[in-house]
Amino acid sequence: VQLQASGGGSVQLGGSLRLSCAASGIIFSSDIMDWYRQAPGKQRELVAAINIRGNTNYTDSVKGRFTITRDNIRNMVYLQMNSLKPEDTAVYYCHNARGYWGQGTLVTVYS
Repeated sequence: VQLQASGGGSVQLGGSLRLSCAASGIIFSSDIMDWYRQAPGKQRELVAAINIRGNTNYTDSVKGRFTITRDNIRNMVYLQMNSLKPEDTAVYYCHNARGYWGQGTLVTVYS
């Protein structure tokens, strides 16, 4: 099983980034997929989740700014992040509900 996250980078306050996660070795279409993040000195937190029907959930701090989507044909999950804030700075991890983690991609938002 492999979850390969990409798309992180440095962006100015108010900017946008799109994270991508490519999944292999799992029956992608049957699993809930999530994005977590871990900021320096803080615990890892769930940012967004999407189930097999496309129903989504978000942590309160990103509602209205982030959008999680999935492509069950390409085995991809995405996190579109808009109106980024410095407090969004973290390593973002793709996660599969069966317990598999991607390697993380760093997002840095500067003011």
